[in-house]
Amino acid sequence: MKRDAQATRQRILEAATAEFARYGIAGARIDRIAQASGSNKAMIYAYYYSKDQLFDAVFDSLIVRNMNDVPVDVHDLAEYAARLFDQLQKYPEVSRIAAWDSLERGSVGMKTDAVVEANRHKVAAIGSAQQAGVLSATFPAATLLDLVIALTQIRPLLMDGSEQDTDHAHRRQAIKDAVNALLRH
Repeated sequence: MKRDAQATRQRILEAATAEFARYGIAGARIDRIAQASGSNKAMIYAYYYSKDQLFDAVFDSLIVRNMNDVPVDVHDLAEYAARLFDQLQKYPEVSRIAAWDSLERGSVGMKTDAVVEANRHKVAAIGSAQQAGVLSATFPAATLLDLVIALTQIRPLLMDGSEQDTDHAHRRQAIKDAVNALLRH
C-alpha cells in the first residue's frame, strides 16, 4: 500500500491542532497525536523534528488561514470585525492556540514570518486608508488593527466572573458598534 505523505501530514496537523488547543504545548502529548492521526511518533518527528516545530506548523496553518479567509475591508472595519468574530466562532481552536502561544511562549508564533506576512497587507491597507482620510488616524494602523482584532475576542463576562448569556447576533452587533465608536475618535 502506497503512503500519501501529504495526507499523513494533514492528519498529523489536524490531530495536533486538537491536542494543542486542549492541552497547550506543555500538556500536549506526541503519543496522543500519533494515535489520533493514525501515525507513529517516529513519523511525526520525521516531518516536524520537535513538538515545538509541530506547534509552529499548527499555529502558522491556523492563523494564516484565518487571516487569509477574512480579508480586511478598510471601508467597513466594523463589518470586517464582525466577519472575523464569525470566523473565530466557527474555528474556536484558533483563539485557543493563540492563547497557548501567548501563555507558554510569549507570543513567539505571532512573530513568525508567515504570520507577519499575513498581517502586513492589512496594516498597509489601513495605513493607506488613514492617509486618504477614509479611516481615523487617531491610532497608528497596526494599533488600530490590534484593537479591532481584540474586540472580536472579548468574552461577555459578568462582574461575578460568570459568562453573560448573549447570542451570537447580539455579540456580533456589539462588536460592530464598538469598532464604529472607536473610529469616531
